Amino acid sequence: MTTTEPLAPGSLDVQPTPLALLLLGREADPKSERGVECPGDLPAPSDPDLVERARAAKAKLGERVFVLGHHYQRDEVIEFADVTGDSFKLARDAAARPQAEYIVFCGVHFMAESADILTTADQQVILPDLAAGCSMADMASAEQVAECWDVLTEAGVADVTVPVSYMNSSADIKAFTGRHGGTICTSSNAKRALEWAFSQGEKVLFLPDQHLGRNTAVREMGFSLDDCVVYNPHKPGGGVTPEQLRAAKMILWRGHCSVHGRFSLDSVEDVRSRIPGVNVLVHPECKHEVVAAADYVGSTEYIIKALEAAPAGSSWAIGTELNLVRRLAKAHPDKRIVFLDKTVCFCSTMNRIDLPHLVWALESLAEGTVVNRIVVDEETEHYAKLALEQMLALP
Repeated sequence: MTTTEPLAPGSLDVQPTPLALLLLGREADPKSERGVECPGDLPAPSDPDLVERARAAKAKLGERVFVLGHHYQRDEVIEFADVTGDSFKLARDAAARPQAEYIVFCGVHFMAESADILTTADQQVILPDLAAGCSMADMASAEQVAECWDVLTEAGVADVTVPVSYMNSSADIKAFTGRHGGTICTSSNAKRALEWAFSQGEKVLFLPDQHLGRNTAVREMGFSLDDCVVYNPHKPGGGVTPEQLRAAKMILWRGHCSVHGRFSLDSVEDVRSRIPGVNVLVHPECKHEVVAAADYVGSTEYIIKALEAAPAGSSWAIGTELNLVRRLAKAHPDKRIVFLDKTVCFCSTMNRIDLPHLVWALESLAEGTVVNRIVVDEETEHYAKLALEQMLALP
């Protein structure tokens, strides 16, 4: 049985919501229990037997297995990761370990796809829970994007439009990007990717996160909000006119991150009123008004490094996934680190990868059974790799 201890001073001060508790498979009364833990009667995932079983299975596999842990994973999973990082760093780390027969990717589906694309044919990529998807990546299907390209063609702008797709996209969308001479980007190199794209054409189709595209173009490249239009795949013609498409520089896909998209200007104003002198640090997947009101904006890796370099005694409100914010707060007890929003905001699909799923995957591999293998077909892999290689070639 699990219990919840009172929060210590300086804790993250986050209020669980019923939805967050439901997504985590736990129960609690959010009116009476505050904090970043979601308490309940569920047996602890980090049960000592599970921990020992994970250690034993991993030891049995030895160098045949390489476990990757995304920054947003639960602590109990990160404990068994050989490396941690963002999605692209992890995929490259996997490619740099050709001796590993099995790549166990503790992340979400598109990340495992990228690892399969970048690793050798002899390596097998495993996703411990196939339900671990990404709502943002799912907001752009291959059929929808093909229809969008038809709309751009009819408007007479496809020939001067270069697709730039965020790493947080499916292999199909990466392949579309490669077929049409575009590139992939991360939140760290989005500006370089856009600069390259505008050297190749007059417009950019940015997929699938509208906020990263808008924030990069407006904050870092001098574009105006009027230079951006949003293509909505659920509306005829994307909900935009041919004239709007011809006038636009940035054609933004109507997608967003379910975690970063929830932060609001009210969140920023509230934390500033509660914590004098607080530094607001947010991810560029946040809405434009949130990014504009923040003190610092950057990728997950940027956020981690910024807090490492921050002076003792400083206060920080972080607008990104809660597992990472909790981990950063524990790692830097000399600083006050709080979650930007006052309600629990885990990435629900990332949280599907838990210790029981990891143990099951590792034990299955140790027994010679490959489970939940992620395989990208050869044609999709070829064109997706073209787009990824273009990103690697960015100046």
